Formats: sequence, C-alpha cells, structure tokens
Amino acid sequence: MSQVGSTCSADTAVPVRDTRVAKGSQKGKVIGVFTSGGDSQGMNAAVRAVVRMGLYLGARVFFIREGYQGMVDGGEYIKEASWVSVSGIIHKASGLPGGTVIGSARCSEFRKREGRLKAACNLIQNGITNLVIIGGDGSLTGANLFRQEWASLLEELLKEGKITQDQKDKCSHLNIVGMVGSIDNDFCGTDMTIGTDTALHRIMEAVDAIVTTASSHRRTFILEVMGRHCGYLAIVAALASEADFVFIPEWPPEGDWQTILCDKLQQERNTGQRLNIIILAEGAQDREGNPITAEMIRKASLPSCFLKQDTRITVLGHVQRGGSPSAFDRILGCRMGAEAVLALFEATPGSEACVVSLDGNQAVRVPLMQCVEKTQAVAKSMANKEWQKAVQLRGRSFERNLQTYRMLTRLKPPKIEKATEGYRMAVMHVGAPCCGMNAAVRSFVRNCLFRGDIVYGIHDGVDGLVEGNITIMKWHDVSGWVGQGGAFLGTKRTLPGDVMEQVVQRLREFKIQALLVIGGFEGYHTVLQFAEAREKHPELRIPMVAIPATISNNVPGTEFSLGADTALNEITEICDRIRQSAQGTKRRVFVVETMGGYCGYLATLAGLAGGADAAYIYEEPFGIKELMGDVQHMQVKMSEGVQRGLILRNEKANENYTTDFIYRLYAEEGKDVFTARQNVLECSCPTLPLLLPNAPPKLLLQGGTPSPFDRNFGTKTATRAFEWLVLQLKANLKPDGTVNATTPETACLLGLIRRQYSFTPVQDLKTRTDWKRRLSRNQWWLDLRPLLSMLATSDRYLREMTAKHPLLIEQSISEDIEEVAYSMCRIGTTETWWLKQVRGLLRILSVHFEDAELTVSSEVDTEVNILLKQAFSYILGAPLKKRPVMAIRGHY
Repeated sequence: MSQVGSTCSADTAVPVRDTRVAKGSQKGKVIGVFTSGGDSQGMNAAVRAVVRMGLYLGARVFFIREGYQGMVDGGEYIKEASWVSVSGIIHKASGLPGGTVIGSARCSEFRKREGRLKAACNLIQNGITNLVIIGGDGSLTGANLFRQEWASLLEELLKEGKITQDQKDKCSHLNIVGMVGSIDNDFCGTDMTIGTDTALHRIMEAVDAIVTTASSHRRTFILEVMGRHCGYLAIVAALASEADFVFIPEWPPEGDWQTILCDKLQQERNTGQRLNIIILAEGAQDREGNPITAEMIRKASLPSCFLKQDTRITVLGHVQRGGSPSAFDRILGCRMGAEAVLALFEATPGSEACVVSLDGNQAVRVPLMQCVEKTQAVAKSMANKEWQKAVQLRGRSFERNLQTYRMLTRLKPPKIEKATEGYRMAVMHVGAPCCGMNAAVRSFVRNCLFRGDIVYGIHDGVDGLVEGNITIMKWHDVSGWVGQGGAFLGTKRTLPGDVMEQVVQRLREFKIQALLVIGGFEGYHTVLQFAEAREKHPELRIPMVAIPATISNNVPGTEFSLGADTALNEITEICDRIRQSAQGTKRRVFVVETMGGYCGYLATLAGLAGGADAAYIYEEPFGIKELMGDVQHMQVKMSEGVQRGLILRNEKANENYTTDFIYRLYAEEGKDVFTARQNVLECSCPTLPLLLPNAPPKLLLQGGTPSPFDRNFGTKTATRAFEWLVLQLKANLKPDGTVNATTPETACLLGLIRRQYSFTPVQDLKTRTDWKRRLSRNQWWLDLRPLLSMLATSDRYLREMTAKHPLLIEQSISEDIEEVAYSMCRIGTTETWWLKQVRGLLRILSVHFEDAELTVSSEVDTEVNILLKQAFSYILGAPLKKRPVMAIRGHY
C-alpha cells in the first residue's frame, strides 16, 4: 500500500532490486537497533523486522533500550534479542498498543563527545558495528556524526586502555542505516514516515466523533493537530474531513484572514450546514511569521455568533501518538526493517550512510545527509518567508494536496446551473460498494463545477442509466460525503453488454460527452465493453475512465484500489481482537478466513500487518505437506513460549483445503500442544453476525468508515480522472460540439503504479487479465510473500526440520517435481504456468534446506528436464547445486 505525502526526489536514490539473500550468510555480524526521539506507531513492527531479518541471516541482534541514553549508559540497557523476544509486539508497546517496546528518549549527553565516547565503548564491548536507528532527522543526524567520529573515538578509547587493539581492529568501521519514525511526516526523501498514517487515523477518529456533537448544537470546532513546523497532518486531515478552513505553517493565510474566515463560515451555514470544522497545525503562522493560535481563531469567528454558533477548541496533543498502529504503518515497518538490515550488510567503509525511504510504492535507499539538508532547507525557506518555495520543497504531493483542498473548499462555488459553455460529464458506480467511492464522487463533481462544466450523477449503475435515473449534481449536493462509507449514488453489478442499445439511447438523450466509472472488476469490464462497442455506436466514442474501487484489489492496471485499505485495517483490527480474546488462555491458534475472491491481497497484507504465522492463498499453491509443515512449525513456536498463533486463508485459496478443514487439521494434529479456533471475516464488526445472522456476508465488510488513505485516494484519483477527461475532450471535440474519441487511449483505467498515476487503455489490459478468476496476471504484492514467511519462521524450526527429516523432505520434493513435470508433458502447458507451479516447491526448499541438489526422474522428457532446470535457475537466481535462497525484495 502507498500513501501520498511530503517527499523530495533524490537523484541518488537507490531503488530496491530483486536481490537474493541466503539464510545464515551473515554469521558473525552484530546489529544494534534502537529508537530515538519522539515515539510513533509502527516502530515495533520495524524493530521486529530488524531482529528477525538479522537472525535469519545468521547475525546477532541487540536491543539498545531508551535510545541514545541507553547507548551511553550501557549495561542492562544493551541486551541481546531473540526470535521470541519480538513475538506479539507488532501492535504493542510495554503492554500497550503502539509506540516502541524498547523505549525512546532524548539524550543531551550524546550531543557531547564525552557521551559519544561512552556510547562507542559500550557498543565495542558487545561487538556491535552495525546500527539501525529509528527516529527523526535529529536522531539520524546524530548517528551520522557518531559514524564520522568512530575512528577517532576508537583511537581515544585505545589510548585510555578501555579497549584492546584486537577489539579496535574487529570494530574498525561502523555502519548505520536509518528509518524515519515520526508522526509529522516532515522528513524530505520519503513519501511517508513510520507513524504518520496512524496519526491520521487518530485525527479522523476525533473529527468523526466531534462532528456528531457539533452538528447537534450547531457548533464550530477548532481542532489543533500536531506536526511541529510541518502542515502535512493538518492539510490531509482537512481534505479527509471536509474541513471548512485549515491553517498550516508552509502556506499562511493571505491578507485579512479573519474576515475571510468569517465569510467562509457564514457561507457554509447559509447553505444549511449545521457545523464548521477548522483544522489548525500547531506551527501555523501568518505571513509575517507571527504564530496563529486556536484562541486567536476563536475570537476571529465571534462576529459570526449571530448565526447562533458556539465555538469550541479541541487540542488533540499526544492522542495522535497513541493507539494501535494502522495496517499501513505495520507493513511499512516490516518492509523498512528488513531492508535496513540488508542495507547494513551491503555497506562498505566507503559507502555513504543512508536512510530507507518510501518513494511512491517503491522502497529506496537515499543518502542520509542529503535528506537532512533538504529537510532543513524547508525551515530556512519559511524563516525567510519564501512560502511558495517551502511548499515546493515539501514535494509535489504536498503541493497538490494544498491545491486540491483550496479548490474543493473555495469561498464562492460557481453557479453552474446557468452554465452553457461547459462540457457535459457523468459519473456512475458499477460493482460492489466500498469505502472511498463517495469521496471520489465529491471530488469529481466539485472539479467539474469549479471549471464550469455540467456533471450528471447516474444512480444505481447501468440499471439506473438504462432507466434514466440521472440527475444534475450541484456543489452542495456532495457536502459531507468524504467520511461516509458505501455509495450514495447507488451501485449494481449489472454489465452493459445485454442492454447496450438502451445505454446508448440514454447517452444520446443527455448528450453526455465524458464518463467516469468508479467500481471494481465490473467497473473495469464495463468500460471495456463500452470501448469495444464504439465501432457500432458513435455515442460511445467519448472519453471514458475507470477508477478501481474494490476491497479485493484484483483489478489489473493498478497496485491499489479504493476500499482495500479500509478493508485491510478492518481485518487487522479484528485479528488483534481475536488474539486478545484468548488472553489468559494458553497456546491457542486461530484460523481466520478473509474475503477477496481468488485474490490473496487481503490475506497476504493482513498477514504481514497482523504478524500471522501463515497465509494461504490461491496464487501460491499449497498441499497437505505444506499444511503439516506449518502445524509442526506452530508446535515448535508454542514450545518456545509463543502463546497464540494466527493462520489466514483467502476464501478461494483451495476448493478442497477449506477453512474448516485447516481448522480441524490444526486442532487434531496439535491437540497435545495447543487448541484451535476458526473465524470467517465477512463483516466489519465481529459481533454483527450474531446480531444479523441472516445478513448476506458479502455486503458487510464493504461498509464502515473510510480510512484516511481511502478518503484522500478517492479525492486525488477523481481529480486526476477529471483533468484527463478534459484533455481528451479538448483533443477529440469536433466543431459541431460532438466528440469523436475512437482510439484505445481514450478509454482507460486510472491506476497507481509505484508513485505514478497511470492511464492504461482498458483494451491493453484485456490480455493481462485472468477473466475466469477475475485476477490481474501480474500482482506486485506476491513479492512480499517470502518476507511474510521469513518473519514468521523461527530458527529452531528450521534447524530441527533439517536435522530430523532431510531424506524425507528430499524424497517428497522429488516426487512433487516429477508429478508436476509429468502434468506439464500431458497438457502441453507454457513456461509461465510452469514458473507458477514451481513457486510452491521453492517455498519448501527455502524453508527446509541450506544445501540442496535438485534431480528429475530420467523418465521425464528431456525438454521438460531442461525447462525445469531453467525455471528453478531463473527463480533461484543461482546454479542448482548451490544453496537455494529467498527473494525477499522487489518493487512494492
């Protein structure tokens, strides 16, 4: 999953490569991990990933508790970590959700050389020469200084007799890698910092709660959010909450802002709105650099008291730092933590210190000090009152957030009902409802009206279009839509193929010149059918664009769909509750089924976010051997002290190995060690099936309150779609006012691929689609599967399985290879299919073998033998007789 936030592109950023990493390849290395500065949600996930990744590679890992203070004090503050020591912390801190279990502190002593000398001595005593720092720009800057002084610190320690020459030689170089943990998202070089998404969740929870009381009493609420000198939280929260006014440090209000504020509040009340929300960033200032406080805003809004407003102030404060991490922050912590360890071991004495960052949907390594300098440049620009430069330095995404907010909340919306020169556009839903749809419609409608176009709302999908259930949308028709789940326009799964004549008739009747379709797989299919019918129906020769909106995230042409983030957060939260339900009950394993059709996105990402022990999906074939291996693995974990296990299964992972079958298998085979329970997640509330036992399960998980990401993703994608439609209309509009868009490039799907919004012709996507199973043939998140397995697999289990059953495992794998090879001969399948089948076998190899040789029966055709070896060699990236390895990195 990606978020859009402050970033500054670094020319020297190093993207993550598809690299092969051998288990145990870094034996003898020692890592220290610590958190410093302000805490943020998701730090625990990063710490857990660092520890388990380090152990997987054979290194020793040490906790440095209480940040730099613990490094200076040494002793009990530096303790070796084990696999079990980070079990069950992905959503906790000192027994409570969020934060960091190893503590965080600001240390003034480390700022002096004497303090750094003590810290160096303590690290050397433990053999630590690799540091992972999770903190803000100040913590990372201090680590870089520490690294630069390392050689001189060792010399001084040697002279004082505190270390030996042998210790000095073994610890001659210090490697450091940083991860940015901050709720402020104020670090240039990464789109999102660890903790920012969760802070937005806390803010939106507060806003959603405030809205009810504000509406009841017709109140105005001033909500102050954190962020220090960065307005990211404020501007994104304002977009997600439809706030009437926002104050941020980077863009102070112009002129007489008090009068402008009062006019805006009065305008909203005149349209029937019962409440006003004002978002204030804690570092907000005016054009002269003077602070703007909540009390100043309250006094400024008093002239509007004749509207019977009651203005209240709410300061969220450290509430934003608390609570359980969002699914995004957990996954971000896992990815960054694993990547940080790899970066450490690939570093050389001459390489520059780096920070692991998120660039769109891709993990990158960026030079540390380059990012720090750009971050400091923002503060300098604001000090010099260079406001436009400050906004630009925050990055294109931040600038676009600001532009979008200003447009959507402009003081005087256009009166388009009298417009005669604008384009005539329409928006509709096709498919199942999901969170974020309403936000997209609101954004599209207001973008159209802002430009002076006419926009039609087509109710109830294709059925409504055929019936003529079409209305002209006005500016205030979509007020309050962003924070609401479902689809206010109405949606159905009906495709237009059988009613194309009636559809064309309605398009002709309303003279629609451009169409936006927001929906899931059916929405994509609808636009494709429209595009393929253009030759027969001129009315369909209009620009069309589909925005993917489905919790399954199974639409080709995009890496993320509207609604998937909300569903993922719901699943993660429910899994947390399920585990908590077993508090006090020792050794229990939960088998949980998720939605998604044949797409394993939700199961895989929820597995990472929830710290699952396994996640079974259709895309990765599995059988009884894999299931039994996981049962045995669970028994080993329980014997090591783990109290609860979590197994996820996608609803269509396998028609025979059902959720009930897996539950019964775990219950029977593990009955001497643990008990098992099963849950089917088909709703957003774990108690709802009890209240509504007959409710259709597929309708439940799609509801709820949209996450901040889905609110803003819907807003931004609809804005992009509108801009694209306008460009296509200008290029294909004929002098008589008709549109003649006939090329494939005028019927597209808008998707987010890495950090780019891409418009892909739907006719091109047709060949990339598995129509039988409603899947994309290329799914980026499969690259995360090995990481999920690695973080869940204990070293003890690997050692035991290799020692106890090498011959049995080798024999079973050989039988599997032979069986698949025969099948390949029989059906004349393609290499693509073959590679897919081999993936499951590789999983067994990577888990159970450190040294293995693959052999194929001589009875199998020679050509199959060759292709088999090519397939293994291609995926393993190494000769067959060498140690098999796991690909744990790829583009995200």
